[in-house]
Amino acid sequence: MTQAAALPLPQKIRSIYELAKPKVVGLIVFTAFVGMLLASPPGALDGERVFFALLGIALASAAGAAINHLLDERFDAVMDRTHNRPLPTARVNNREVLAVALAWAVLSMGILVWQVNVLTAVLTFLALIGYAVIYTVYLKHSTPQNIVWGGAAGAAPPLLGWTAMTGEVTLEGLILFLIIFLWTPPHFWPLAIRRVEEYRRAGIPMLPVVKGIQHTKYQILLYTMVLVSVSLLPTTVGMSGLPYFFAAAILGGVYLMYAWRLYRDPENRLAMPTFGYSILYLMLLFSALLADHYLR
Repeated sequence: MTQAAALPLPQKIRSIYELAKPKVVGLIVFTAFVGMLLASPPGALDGERVFFALLGIALASAAGAAINHLLDERFDAVMDRTHNRPLPTARVNNREVLAVALAWAVLSMGILVWQVNVLTAVLTFLALIGYAVIYTVYLKHSTPQNIVWGGAAGAAPPLLGWTAMTGEVTLEGLILFLIIFLWTPPHFWPLAIRRVEEYRRAGIPMLPVVKGIQHTKYQILLYTMVLVSVSLLPTTVGMSGLPYFFAAAILGGVYLMYAWRLYRDPENRLAMPTFGYSILYLMLLFSALLADHYLR
């Protein structure tokens, strides 16, 4: 068990804050908020429900992140990307992490049941278990397709936002889920290419470790093609109009260019630029959905 160093209170709070993976939580909250806005008629947004739904989803995401820190401590300690996290550096101990994770999870479920609806609470809990337990404990260490199936938990936020406002799972909410589900592999695999030796050293069977880098780049290209096609579905089901369609087509075309150039790049220099664009792509795509929703 990790023995935490005696830190001043502000540094301890900062370390606990890091357990939440705030940048990841920020992206989750953003996509959940987009789902809420898209599910609500313009000018009819229930601000109080939005606040409590976002708070509950954020706390659940933070709880999942903290559990991930706890279960992956020994792997984080040997990877350059993660060795400075709170647990490997002994700024917190295992009991503190577990207590914080449980507190965040219980508070999240209480808020969602009390102020939002039971469906959203149940789906949020399933996403939490999917990421913190099924992905972290089993999928991550048993199959090179780990990020594909584990991505289902990360794809849940816009659907959670939709159900928070509507109280039901609909085709539109499922399309939002599918977009992020298909986005996750071509988003993460370029980073895995960049960090392939770290994953190999840690014994984690990421796709480039097991199948090789060129095969991974081929999969990135294929998934990007499917993602771009699926990103046009909101227009075909009447969820959005032509402005979004053209924005999605342009953003997708740029993404395909990155994926193709990475596939043809023998030195893999475009791995991180592709990873960086994938984040920008998702933010701009969902922003285009919002703009279309309010300008139609």
